[in-house]
Amino acid sequence: MKAKRFIVTERPRLVEITEHPKVPFADYEQQLRSMQFTVQAIQQTYLGTRERAVVVLEGWDAAGKGGIVRRLGWAMDPRSFKVYPIAAPLSHEEGKHYLQRFWEKLPDPGQIVVFDRSWYGRVLVERVEGIASKQEWQRGYEEINQFVTNAGRRWGSNCEMFSPHHSCRASPKV
Repeated sequence: MKAKRFIVTERPRLVEITEHPKVPFADYEQQLRSMQFTVQAIQQTYLGTRERAVVVLEGWDAAGKGGIVRRLGWAMDPRSFKVYPIAAPLSHEEGKHYLQRFWEKLPDPGQIVVFDRSWYGRVLVERVEGIASKQEWQRGYEEINQFVTNAGRRWGSNCEMFSPHHSCRASPKV
């Protein structure tokens, strides 16, 4: 498989993706090693600096988030790489603001942190299930925007969000 088929030149729309190329296992292993080497180089660049990185994975169940985390973990030095799975609040977190869980886990200088689920989860669930009024979920989005802005500008965290996705057609039949 030619590498040029993996180059993204503009923001893709999932609905428009119709080609799902198969990659021979040997090619996959080679590409994975190359990407992991790149990730290691990025991590080494962060070490010893005041920079911080936040990687956020948001997507449907079984979309591949866990596989991404595993493959990152295989490549990264665990001393400056942390993964936080985000689920329903624990009992000691229930009385706190929902973004507090994220504030407490923002990276220290030189670290890279991965959140397996994002700060949008709660607002989306409350909106879709009708638990929150329009005013409440809009306030939630405003708080999230302030949080992301503060994390980036005031604390120097570079934040990237990824949404892995696969269609039922691409999934193996069980």
